Amino acid sequence: MNTDALAILHDHLLAALTTPPAETRRLFHGRGRCWPGLEQVTVDWLQGVVLVALFKEPEAAQLDALKALLMDITQSPQWAQSGAHTLLLQHRYLLQSTTEWLFGDVIEEMTISEGGLKYRVDLGRKQNTGLFLDMRYGRDWVRANAQGKRVLNLFAYTCGFSVAAIEGGATHVVNLDMSSPALSRGRDNHRLNGHDLSQVTFLGHDLFKSWGKVIGKGPYDLVIIDPPSFQKGSFLLTKDYQRVLRRLPELLTPQGTVLACMNDPAFGADFLIDGVTREAPSLRFEQRLDNPPEFPDADVECGLKALVFSLNS
Repeated sequence: MNTDALAILHDHLLAALTTPPAETRRLFHGRGRCWPGLEQVTVDWLQGVVLVALFKEPEAAQLDALKALLMDITQSPQWAQSGAHTLLLQHRYLLQSTTEWLFGDVIEEMTISEGGLKYRVDLGRKQNTGLFLDMRYGRDWVRANAQGKRVLNLFAYTCGFSVAAIEGGATHVVNLDMSSPALSRGRDNHRLNGHDLSQVTFLGHDLFKSWGKVIGKGPYDLVIIDPPSFQKGSFLLTKDYQRVLRRLPELLTPQGTVLACMNDPAFGADFLIDGVTREAPSLRFEQRLDNPPEFPDADVECGLKALVFSLNS
């Protein structure tokens, strides 16, 4: 994060704030390795809140220079015209992902929008806000393909896929996640959008101990799999994804569809395609969804992978 790199970041953010997005978007995605020296920096626009995240500890002088740059931006005409009012710097390399409030009042929660839908997010208290912005096209795809379907949302987190599915006309969505607080936030998200909660089920269980419950509420026309790459004590990508894939045929209706996702830069799309071929050969690969343009990556295989499979009929 040298002087030249910081100058690029400064210019990029001023340009982005000149015409800020109407909805929540990523403003700068250094982790795609398209800007040398800024590989560990991301900047998100949360409709007035600018959230800067650092994923690797910089040298003290570099951190001071970054903070000075960010504070300079808050005094710019572009900042004022954009409607921005709060600036956060999150240190993701620290165990607690400590967040500094560099400018503006402390806001612990706020409602943001994406695709006309509302989501409640946390600021400064947790590692993640509650909505993964790179999955925007995935939520759009679910919304466009959910009409009349019964949906299973595995590793549901705060139920972004579920909100999209119900909005798209799904008859019922079953959300499963080990985190009860995340599912509670999922309920909030459905309520924010005026959804009928009788169409939504929330299961706070460990998937691998709850197959009977999951299968018993099926079969499903659409199964969404969006696990963490690693979650201590509950999920290891290289081992556990295969365990999920091999159960897909007993979860799906005869015309069932699967959206399988993965965001580990160490594994490309072939990891999922080969896994499905081996563990669930009755499924065929249909397409890989594009990633939003605000998430450029020097190697597309290192970015988010969201793949659609369907049963051979």
